[in-house]
Amino acid sequence: MAGRHTIILMQPSLNRATRTFMDFDSVNHALDGICGLYERKIRNINPMVRNLTYDISDLYNFIDGLTDISALVILALAGTTIPFTPSYHMTASG
Repeated sequence: MAGRHTIILMQPSLNRATRTFMDFDSVNHALDGICGLYERKIRNINPMVRNLTYDISDLYNFIDGLTDISALVILALAGTTIPFTPSYHMTASG
């Protein structure tokens, strides 16, 4: 889904003040952005580790630990937005 403007809506914790969004040019960039969030989190937890390693189950656990996350994918030709849940991304990517 390259080239499809994507907005990630997320709430990391139960505190409603943590609601935020991230804006990307494509679904692939949005997924990279979510990976980047996880990498920053583990880097903050392990600041002395130079080379971080993790597997897909670690990333899925991070996503599952968020209070809420959704993606809005904008289909320009149709003039509409399609919402996707995290489970869609997990099954679509592998």
